[in-house]
Amino acid sequence: MSFRPIVPKDYPTLKPFFKNQRYRLCAYSLPSVLAWRNNAYQPYGKQMGETLLVSAEFPQKPENRHLILPVSPTSEYPPEALQDLAIDHGFEAYWWVSEEYLDRYGRSTVSNYFEIEEQAQYADYIYLTEDLATLKGNRYSKKRNLINQFQREYVAPKRVAIEAIHRGAVVECVGFLEKWCAAHDCDATPGDDLDCEKQAAINTFEHFDILGVNGILARIDGEVCAFGVASHLTDDMGVLHFEKAEASIKGLYQFFDNQCAKRLFKGYRYINKESDMSLPGLAKAKKSYHPVMKIRCYKLIVR
Repeated sequence: MSFRPIVPKDYPTLKPFFKNQRYRLCAYSLPSVLAWRNNAYQPYGKQMGETLLVSAEFPQKPENRHLILPVSPTSEYPPEALQDLAIDHGFEAYWWVSEEYLDRYGRSTVSNYFEIEEQAQYADYIYLTEDLATLKGNRYSKKRNLINQFQREYVAPKRVAIEAIHRGAVVECVGFLEKWCAAHDCDATPGDDLDCEKQAAINTFEHFDILGVNGILARIDGEVCAFGVASHLTDDMGVLHFEKAEASIKGLYQFFDNQCAKRLFKGYRYINKESDMSLPGLAKAKKSYHPVMKIRCYKLIVR
């Protein structure tokens, strides 16, 4: 069987390959694999027994085509086999290689088969769910103060409603996304990270019922003003794929982020909030919540 395009409707067929997922980068979330597709990039897949190979094709930039690490519920490919797999299928590189893979096999061993390049912009921020759900301690005092202000202004007068995202709310969520993106110039550079994220979010909402995601939204005076979308990643980690809130409402983001931690990540020790895409403002915001670790990401280029 050769590679073929994989699309959201393939979720039920591909889900078994992601059981016992070992890589804690958001790129190994099946909803991410299927939703991050646009005119510039398309995911392809090939099933080989209990292994799924996922490739990324870039019609306008073929030099960027790559594989991610093979996904399997039972096995992992060591570096020599990984090199053979890439050569056999005509690929020159793997992207989104977790530092955990390099640690398991040793960088010196991996470097016998690949050149190793860090993809610093794609390192994922990892938080303890308990930290974000409770916001205890002096380091979160500013967050709690902003939440208290928001609660006095909006929650106490019963102007706020938190709801699970359902099919009927999808159009409103996409409408709010368009508004948020207009304020943040998501479309300024077609094909850049913010533009691609916007399309991935739209793809996710359009297939919300079949992608294995869950989410919540916030309304103020009946209008959607925030949403968050999450999914399973590993046995002890969920991933927060998208979180948007109206920036002009003081304390809303802090309040809503706390609600996401409480409502979307029950049973998970960790929350993966994905990367900062090398955006200084986003990096500052992610650091302000005190991640317990960052999972670094690497490119492996076949020698």
